[in-house]
Amino acid sequence: MKPIHNISRAGIAVASLALIATYFVPLWRIDLWAPQYPEGLVMKIWLSKLSGDVEIINGLNHYIGMAHIKEEMFPEFKILPYAVGFYIVFGLLTALLKNRKMLVSYFVLIVLAGVVALYDFWKWGYEYGHNLSDDAPIKVPGMAYQPPLIGYKELLNFGAYSMPDVGGWVFVVLGVVVVMALIYEFYFSEKLKKPFQKSSIKPAVLWAIISLGTISQSCTQTTEPIRYGKDACEFCKMTIVDKRYAAEIVTDKGKAFKFDDLSCMVKYLKVNKLDESTLAFLVVNDYSNPGELIDVKTAVFLSSKDFRSPMRGDVAAFSPKSFATANKAEFAQAKMLTWKEVVAIF
Repeated sequence: MKPIHNISRAGIAVASLALIATYFVPLWRIDLWAPQYPEGLVMKIWLSKLSGDVEIINGLNHYIGMAHIKEEMFPEFKILPYAVGFYIVFGLLTALLKNRKMLVSYFVLIVLAGVVALYDFWKWGYEYGHNLSDDAPIKVPGMAYQPPLIGYKELLNFGAYSMPDVGGWVFVVLGVVVVMALIYEFYFSEKLKKPFQKSSIKPAVLWAIISLGTISQSCTQTTEPIRYGKDACEFCKMTIVDKRYAAEIVTDKGKAFKFDDLSCMVKYLKVNKLDESTLAFLVVNDYSNPGELIDVKTAVFLSSKDFRSPMRGDVAAFSPKSFATANKAEFAQAKMLTWKEVVAIF
């Protein structure tokens, strides 16, 4: 069997060595949001410990009968440091020995580790969220509190968000690198060998482009469609109905907060002291095209009592294109505002 090419060896070696970082950064995190904790609570899971607001979370969970989270309940903490060490050594040996069979084995081991880790986390979450104390001060018949495996989930008045932390993303990158190495070794290096010999494009360049494209796509964030008549405003808790005035915030973690009025969104930003530069999206509906979300930084705003928006913020947003074609006579008494001025008046 042919040996692994140098570009694949380098990628595997660097990605494997990057696992050393997982000894010093958390692997996973669970964030909690609630009206009484607008700044949020977080629990971080490391290779061998827990950190964050664990004691506060335990205090809250006591009221609904959930067990206290302790490091002793995770026997995995004694195994994980050695398991990661094994993966580092195996990856380096794969690169050193140039063995394609070892590369395939490394891929299988990484997939197996991911499946086992997710199942183990799901199993713990299921038992933790379903085995409730009969002496709990607050009991909701039929209610379970299993945290989400990945992504967002509502638990009573809390929103829970579960996702990889820095260490987890290191593992994701390792997996992507190994997959790209497999694709290159068993497909591109053979199928495209002749074209590359005649082309100025090097295999290493293509390999890097594919890797970066895959990683960037996995990190893409987007706005979340507003379900009119079903979703509630995050600030005033009223059901969002009017498509002309709804707005939305999407955090850098992909969590979406929806509002029935622009004034509610601005007040939510201020109350929770959110830095706009850290948000992925800050959008509002185009008044002339109800239901179409536009960026607040490029929108044109008009303020008038005649708008009669749901919470009487009475500010409407227009895209530059829709404003240019709008009937100006209809808004003759309205005052034009910039986004900064909108923020200032609420």
